[in-house]
Amino acid sequence: MTTIQADAPVATLINVFTVEPARQAELVAALNQATEQLFVGIPGFVSANIHASLDGARVVNYAQWASPEHFQAMLQRPDAQQHMGEIMRIADNTEPRLFIVCATHSVSATTTPPAGR
Repeated sequence: MTTIQADAPVATLINVFTVEPARQAELVAALNQATEQLFVGIPGFVSANIHASLDGARVVNYAQWASPEHFQAMLQRPDAQQHMGEIMRIADNTEPRLFIVCATHSVSATTTPPAGR
């Protein structure tokens, strides 16, 4: 399960894919399949969340790895490289970056949410 917390001891991958809107669902399915069949078994994998933009032009993978070293080790694996090649036959472009969470904000249970929520 994904936990988003400032200063959490994980490396956060935010990978933004651009894709033709007609192929967005195909990309989401391929990312889901690879995560379920490959990534969950790789040492250091913590979680992944796949997001599809409402305009159909982007897919975002928000994933957590135990450390940047675990993420880099995954990139060297032939099975991960094969998956990335398959994904790039669907996606037009990708922009993977590692991040740390600096802050999180939410409406507390005792706070009245803004109108419209």
